Amino acid sequence: MIYNYTVKPEPPRCTGSFNARGLRFFRTMIFALEEINNSTELLPGIKLGYRLYDSCVSVPVSVHVAFQLSNSPDSVLYKGGNCSQSGVVMAAVGDSGSTPSISMSRIMGPFNIPLVSHFATCACLSDKQQFPTFFRTIPSDQFQADALAKMVKHFGWTWIGAIHSDSDYGNNGMASFLEAAMREGICVEYVESFFRTNPRSKIQRVANVIRRSTAVVVVAFTASGDMKVLLEELALDPPPPHQWIGSESWVTDPLLMSFSFCAGAVGVAIQQSVIPGLREFLLDLSPSEVAASPLLTEFWEDAFNCSLSKTAKPNKRVCDGTEELKTLKSPYTETSQLRVSNMVYKAVYAIAHAIQNAVCQKKKTTFHCDTDIRLEPKQVFVELKKVNFSRNGYHVSFDANGDPMAYYELVNWQKSESGVIELVTVGYYDASLPKGQEFRINRNLTWMEGGTEVPVSVCSESCPPGTRKVLQKGKPICCYDCIPCPEGEISNMTDSLDCFPCPREFWPNTKKDACSPKTVEFLSYEEVLSIILAAFSISGACLAIITAVIFFHHRTTPIVRANNSELSFLLLFSLTLCFLCSLTFIGAPSDWSCMLRHTAFGITFVLCISCVLGKTIVVLMAFKATLPGNNVMKWFGPLQQRMTVVSLTFCQILICTVWLVVSPPFPVKNLTTYKEKIILECALGSAVGFWAVLGYIGLLAVFCFVLAVLARKLPDNFNEAKLITFSMLIFCAVWITFIPAYVSSPGKFTVAVEIFAILASSFGLILCIFAPKCFIILLQPEKNTKKCLMNKN
Repeated sequence: MIYNYTVKPEPPRCTGSFNARGLRFFRTMIFALEEINNSTELLPGIKLGYRLYDSCVSVPVSVHVAFQLSNSPDSVLYKGGNCSQSGVVMAAVGDSGSTPSISMSRIMGPFNIPLVSHFATCACLSDKQQFPTFFRTIPSDQFQADALAKMVKHFGWTWIGAIHSDSDYGNNGMASFLEAAMREGICVEYVESFFRTNPRSKIQRVANVIRRSTAVVVVAFTASGDMKVLLEELALDPPPPHQWIGSESWVTDPLLMSFSFCAGAVGVAIQQSVIPGLREFLLDLSPSEVAASPLLTEFWEDAFNCSLSKTAKPNKRVCDGTEELKTLKSPYTETSQLRVSNMVYKAVYAIAHAIQNAVCQKKKTTFHCDTDIRLEPKQVFVELKKVNFSRNGYHVSFDANGDPMAYYELVNWQKSESGVIELVTVGYYDASLPKGQEFRINRNLTWMEGGTEVPVSVCSESCPPGTRKVLQKGKPICCYDCIPCPEGEISNMTDSLDCFPCPREFWPNTKKDACSPKTVEFLSYEEVLSIILAAFSISGACLAIITAVIFFHHRTTPIVRANNSELSFLLLFSLTLCFLCSLTFIGAPSDWSCMLRHTAFGITFVLCISCVLGKTIVVLMAFKATLPGNNVMKWFGPLQQRMTVVSLTFCQILICTVWLVVSPPFPVKNLTTYKEKIILECALGSAVGFWAVLGYIGLLAVFCFVLAVLARKLPDNFNEAKLITFSMLIFCAVWITFIPAYVSSPGKFTVAVEIFAILASSFGLILCIFAPKCFIILLQPEKNTKKCLMNKN
């Protein structure tokens, strides 16, 4: 509105549709005042007068009313029944809205006129620095915000939308809710504000945000009139199903329950109450009483769609007196669930008790009131802080901030069998109870679309055990991706932020939600590979024994005697041991098996190579001895051959003894080769000792190979040096390839490579040296003669 400051502006007027619910609040105040004035216990001999103002929940109108209330000069108690004379207002009940109450309290506060609101819930009004004379019988929104946040958390909703009135009630209430929601770990997809007088484009924008949102739950901290405007806009193009969570301002309004797409809404409400006699009082309106009051006249004409004036208005008939309030369905006559009306009732009684405490004294069991006292609003203000009484079973008192103790009912919009939405109490929130016990649900709820299962409203589904949460870039903490735990780590809780590693000897299961002992691996006798190697080992030992038996049976034949049969039998014995020593590498490593396998292998192979070396030297010496005047064989006879074998083997025994004494092999759990399993193996103890044993064997093998090469072209039909050359060639080739294979093979395959090298070299020796002789002995006995052996062709 634009003023030109030349003409006195008209006083502010109410606009919009008639609010029958607000009229019920007015009439409840009148009912309470009549009860008090007719009481012999409360303010005996004193009548309370009143003035009624309709602020229309409008700030300009409320400010106008506040100035009218503050400008009365007289402050005396008038005797007699005439209360029409002008007098100072001792206190005021109102307003219904927080923003008008803020304006009124700022104006009336300097005059010490207390304002007791029945429906202004903004937490900002608890600030006694700004609003020292403000009281209320309805709890502060701070408690309501906490209750709503705890309810959202209770049902597991972490992704919600939020709308609120663009007023002190909505702005402060939503700020308190968002703060409480943050403490509870709840994320908000959007926060939209609006007011019922906003342009329709603004209301449409808010409605479209709700329609497009991914959050199923919508928390609405709005005034009833604002919510009606929004729901009407949504009804034009109903959105996908949403679970509505309402503040006490609108969730108990019967008018809003006609919007069926809100069925299942849950919210907090003022405690349901009973006021004896109120319904009869509300329905007791005579036509003359209605005609005398413009407010009642407007209500009557709006409720029955008729005109009380003799000339009918357009589209309205003339009221004929048959209208009956008892059959009228209107928020005015709805008294089955009195909630805010009881707040009005308590506010009037609180002021009456404060006045009584200021002007009356209790003598024995009755009060005596001084009607000559000059009562000031400040006295009523001081006494209001102290009031403490119960009425109809409902306690009334104020804390230091002028607030009552918070108690809310949890209500649910449930469809009855007839399809009508009804308000059902399903639990409560009592701020006086210990922390964690304030919130209780004692009845089943009906959710959106009539469902019985709690709807899910999350930005991201919970991360199962075995995964961890990783926040999505640029989104709230409730929006995240579930990433599987890295290798070797687990998470055993839902929505785990981190994965943690398993102990060294444990490994995650396939789901990565628990640590299981690692699989212990070694070359056991139950494995196919072990069975095959063992079979070859035993077969090789049997082959050596059979060869020895054949040689023993034909020990007198030339082919057996040709090249020192004693060394041949000793070589077969050592080969038998070589085959059998490979069995010590199979099975779980122990202290004894680790020491035995390496030392047995080293000693038996040196014994074997020593015998081969002896046979090679014998071949060389034998051909040297055939030269005239050469008597070299006497320096390398059987005794010297035995001594050579013993001395060479003794050196290896000495090396093994030093190794075992200084740093012997020992069993160890290898946790590094494989992350997911433990390899039981034998640690070398001293790497120097191990490579000294192998090196000594290699040195003898190379020396033997060189001598055999030198003797391979010596003339003879059966030159054993050729067979030894081939056997040592195989032996050296096997062990040269063994070294890189041994180093690179993982786990139990290291042992398998070592067994394979032992068996391959052993089979090479026995087949190359003894197979040709056995072939002649068994299949070509005609060649087993001295003449045949000496034949140089």
